[in-house]
Formats: sequence, C-alpha cells, structure tokens
Amino acid sequence: MRLAVPLFVASAAMAPAGEQAPAQPELLLRETIAGMPRGERQEVQVLAATIAPGQSTIFHTHSFPVTVVVLEGTFTLDLQGRGTVTVPAGRSMIEPPNVPMTGHNRSATEPARVIIFYVADPGTPFLHPLP
Repeated sequence: MRLAVPLFVASAAMAPAGEQAPAQPELLLRETIAGMPRGERQEVQVLAATIAPGQSTIFHTHSFPVTVVVLEGTFTLDLQGRGTVTVPAGRSMIEPPNVPMTGHNRSATEPARVIIFYVADPGTPFLHPLP
C-alpha cells in the first residue's frame, strides 16, 4: 500500500498588493483504487472517531475503499497479508476493500483522532466484523 505525502500547492495567480490570495486546497492523497461502487446512486459518509491510547478496532473488512485522515496522534493499521501501515497526524491513507484489518492507537498516552470518508451503495454497512 502506498502512503501519499502531502504536497504544497502554490497559488497560480499572485494577488495585487494588499489583497489576500484566493484560498487553494492542499492535495493530501492521490491514489488509483479498485472497488468503488458502480450503481446509479451512491451514499457518502463522513465519520469522526477518537481512538483512546492503547485502543484497537475490531477485526473487520470494508466493502469499498475507505479514506482515513489522521487529525491527531498516530493511527496504525494491520492489514492481513499486506503488512502494517502507520499514519501520523496530517497524513492520509486508503483502506482497501475486502482485506481483513485491525486499526490501533499504539500510544500509551495520546488519543488518535481521525476523519473517515467512504462512498458505497446505499445501505452498505461501514464494516463487516470478522471472527
């Protein structure tokens, strides 16, 4: 799995003296992925989660790619058969569909805060717990 590095995006046009330049987005992640929904309608969900120090998610899969943006702390994801990805604050990653995984906050003292974004066929559960 490739972890994208944030890129600085400079303003294409210089603002006249005394005026503020227009706001420009910063590209945090660009990745070509498979597994996106193909139906005529999709449901977009944006979730926020705080993972306490030492806390982990359940062992699970997702039906579609899930984008995770780490706001605070460090998020670690163990992907079965694919290794471990560690994502610090300010970075993003895409969790692949249909891969068993468990997320962790391995810090003993600091919470990890993340924003989770995904697009799926309407009514698709966020995750599928595994034994």
